[in-house]
Amino acid sequence: MTPELFIASKASEAIKAIYNADVEASSLQIQATRKEFEGDFTLVVFPLLKITRQSPDATGVSIGEWLCQNCEEITAFNSVKGYLNICLSPLFWRDALQTMHTDKDFGQLPPTGRKVMVEFSSPNTNKPLHLGHVRNNLLGSSVSDLLKAAGDDVIKTTLVNDRGVHICKSMYAWEKRFNGATPESCGKKGDHLVGDCYVEFAKMEKEDPSVMEDVHDMLVKWEDGDPAVRALWQMMNEWVFAGFDQTYKALGISFDKTYYEHQTYLLGKELVQKGLDMGVLVRDPDGSVWCDLTADGLDRKLLLRSDGTSVYMTQDLGTAESRFNEYKLDSHIYVVGDEQNYHFQVLKLILSKLGFDWADQIFHLSYGMVELPEGKMKSREGTVVDADDLIEKMYEEAKSSSEESGKLADLAEEEKEALYRNIGLGALKYFILKVDPKKKMLFNPKESIDFNGNTGPFIQYTHARIQSILRKAADQNIAPALADNVELSAKEVRLIKLLLSYPQKVSEAAAALSPALIANYCYEISKEFNQYYHDTTILKEPQKELLAMRLVLIDTLARVLRRGMKILGIELPDRM
Repeated sequence: MTPELFIASKASEAIKAIYNADVEASSLQIQATRKEFEGDFTLVVFPLLKITRQSPDATGVSIGEWLCQNCEEITAFNSVKGYLNICLSPLFWRDALQTMHTDKDFGQLPPTGRKVMVEFSSPNTNKPLHLGHVRNNLLGSSVSDLLKAAGDDVIKTTLVNDRGVHICKSMYAWEKRFNGATPESCGKKGDHLVGDCYVEFAKMEKEDPSVMEDVHDMLVKWEDGDPAVRALWQMMNEWVFAGFDQTYKALGISFDKTYYEHQTYLLGKELVQKGLDMGVLVRDPDGSVWCDLTADGLDRKLLLRSDGTSVYMTQDLGTAESRFNEYKLDSHIYVVGDEQNYHFQVLKLILSKLGFDWADQIFHLSYGMVELPEGKMKSREGTVVDADDLIEKMYEEAKSSSEESGKLADLAEEEKEALYRNIGLGALKYFILKVDPKKKMLFNPKESIDFNGNTGPFIQYTHARIQSILRKAADQNIAPALADNVELSAKEVRLIKLLLSYPQKVSEAAAALSPALIANYCYEISKEFNQYYHDTTILKEPQKELLAMRLVLIDTLARVLRRGMKILGIELPDRM
């Protein structure tokens, strides 16, 4: 039980005893006491005045006196203008620390019964993954793990956009300019080779805009099942999928189910026909199909081109229906950049017009774009930061920084290499996830690898430092233990308070779909530990019971750090 729930339950008992009124503990407002007042937590009295028929201060005093007389964990109180500030005893904090330390599932919230699908990554097969995809993947994976920690049943999915005009552009360029090149013949990952084709097509189109007519003809042939076009499409997609798999593995990304647009776009066409039959959609004289949303303050949305080929919206409609039917979802979260805000506004509206009552259960987790110091990235101009290059750059930065410290000299080379990759990935993931998803972000690799400040390596180093202390204690046969008579300092109580707030932080972060709240919480407790370590004797503490208690405290902190950083997909090493 959190301190807030404990105080709320006891306050509910007090109100029943004093005023003979039943007040649900969950309805009481409990908050951390402001720094200028004495106390640990504060009960907001104002909502109770209709029951007590007393002044705010008198109500606070009555409840405070009952709590002190009837609850040994509450030692003192002060009532200030409608706020009852409550002091908890050392006994309460010791018991709370003991509970956290022995609870292997601390921070895992109980099952909600909700089934949630999170779709992320969703790349096009005409280019390799880049820095923008990295933010998408890390955010989608972390939100999925965050919702699991909050008790939801989560299905991680991706929809691979493996058909359409953009795919045909790469195919056309390969046929015309690449002389039968393969990943093996040119020594490139398949997704990089296909990305080169896409960039090359942009040059071809500048030279001769009419090539778009050939590309469109290729798309029509693809939808008609032309064997030659389909064979080329399948070969190049397989190159890309193999490349994607390598990148996903390096990032630690996985999916429970992968959808492919070529398997789903026809589902949307069936819905388009349903919409025409209902009169929700209209067919123009040229054969194209539209949804008129002008009465809703939007515009007309194309769903089928005049030649019968589909657009993104078409397949999104069909895919959404099939997923809700198959999984009976309570919520479907699309992790997609904020440039697609309008698309998802339209998607929900059309689904609602088609009569699907679950349309309101669709949520677009709209995140800001990642920019570089020199500006935006552009795929067709080839000015993107490639994900594979970025992962390698982070490894090199971590290796350079670690070798400068000289603390890993006794590690085997294989262990060093694994650690460098761990630190590099930790730096990358943390730098991206510590920013609120809604905000744009500027990526700076050197800043992310700093071992001081709000970075992944700082938190990883904090964990490694704690593990070093615990190892040295074990070598001296000193085990973490908590005695009844041990005295806690104010700094130790503050650390315990912070650790106890972890489940609430998980709940808040899940509600906001913001892993940034977990990232910055992990930084806060890391910072508090380092200040505590600077000010407090641990291994040289002469009182054995006090030393053993401090080991319990820092071991608990390390466990919470591991849990929190695991939500971010970051592994904490035992040595650095």
